[in-house]
Amino acid sequence: MALPPQILIVGGGVFGLSTALALSRRHPISHVTLLEASSTIPNPEGSSVDTSRIVRADYSNPVYAKLAATAIERWRNTEWGHDGRYTQNGLLLAYPDGHAQGKEYTIKSYYNVKELEGQNVELLPSKRDVLRVAQAYGEELNVAGGYVNWGSGWSDAEAAVRYAKKKLDEAGKVSFQTGNVRSLLYGDPSSPRKVTGVTLADGASITADLVILATGAWTSKLVDLRGRVVATGQAIAYMRISDEEQRRLEHMPTILNFCTGIFIIPPRNNLLKIARHAYGYHNPISVPVPVPGNQRGTAATMDVSLPEPGAPIPREGEEAFRSALNQLLPTFVDRPFSGTRVCWYTDTPKGDFIITYHPDQPGLFLATGGSGHAYKFFPVIGDKVVDALEGNLEPELRDLWSWPAAVDVAEFKGTEDGSRSGPKGLLLMEELAKTQKMQRSSLL
Repeated sequence: MALPPQILIVGGGVFGLSTALALSRRHPISHVTLLEASSTIPNPEGSSVDTSRIVRADYSNPVYAKLAATAIERWRNTEWGHDGRYTQNGLLLAYPDGHAQGKEYTIKSYYNVKELEGQNVELLPSKRDVLRVAQAYGEELNVAGGYVNWGSGWSDAEAAVRYAKKKLDEAGKVSFQTGNVRSLLYGDPSSPRKVTGVTLADGASITADLVILATGAWTSKLVDLRGRVVATGQAIAYMRISDEEQRRLEHMPTILNFCTGIFIIPPRNNLLKIARHAYGYHNPISVPVPVPGNQRGTAATMDVSLPEPGAPIPREGEEAFRSALNQLLPTFVDRPFSGTRVCWYTDTPKGDFIITYHPDQPGLFLATGGSGHAYKFFPVIGDKVVDALEGNLEPELRDLWSWPAAVDVAEFKGTEDGSRSGPKGLLLMEELAKTQKMQRSSLL
């Protein structure tokens, strides 16, 4: 299927770059422009830019497990994984006593990945078995069982984004522009719902026959996705460690505890990362309701959760990390963090991506809804996006990634796929205000 001659991709993260690579290879006649808000790619505020991201085929849903296995083959055996961009150290999924949801997700995931990885996967039915595999972690680890998949690993996320951008630069088939999108641009009165480009914050516009929004957690500002997408902020912290500590921990498997959502990826260059895969923080902001055909906007507003660039993690997140370190790495529990950040997921109700044409805005395609697990698909997701653009996406993926039905906004606090934990509905600004109040009190 031929695609339109002028294609605009908005967003230079995983979805945007991977799609640009696939389009430049499969549709060289189309002129592809990639618009990124940051003057640099990687965008330092982007969710896909970090020291590390887990690369795993460990899913309770066999469709994602199969696709992830294809991606992992690329990480292992092609340039995607070269020069330290991929490290295969294993993944330990653990659950504590009494956590039925975590145990169910783990067992389903175990059987799915066992079919794919075979001898790389070992069931760990007891705490003793878990500690045997994770000897560097503390004896106080609150686990009842789990499994380890030695075929999983992690990727240097920032390095992989740089690699993808370099590949596009070398091919020279994609044009890059910088600008913040204020709104979508629509057609004339005869076709008022047709998307014909974007309007930038400075008033300039970029036109295209097809607009692909790969804008992650910012997408809800451009398209009304209430009940379909919510941006959630996830806590991340970093800690400097010694050479001896680096040697002791660097070959350990990544450990993910489904009770807390907290995971630790083995360190590199004496930097240890601890993060949380949870329901996260919301940051409701009042923005104009995007109305197709209304170029000037509308008086109506809506509250949507949007990223807060540069925000540190609240005290609540730091305390959760200290509690986890007390179990996992007790000698580190009082060590100061060298830095913290909030990483913004684009959550959908079930954790399924949205990779589809907008149902009633012609000329608009969405590639978003990563839900905290899209990065690992970097080497292959662009081809799946192009398959969907052409109408050739496999039925099982088309069904997962089609336009979702909206759920109750009041009840939608984040992805419910069995992998999340922690409190629901935390508000970032409220938690930061509590943090500041505690800090002031400690000085009195």
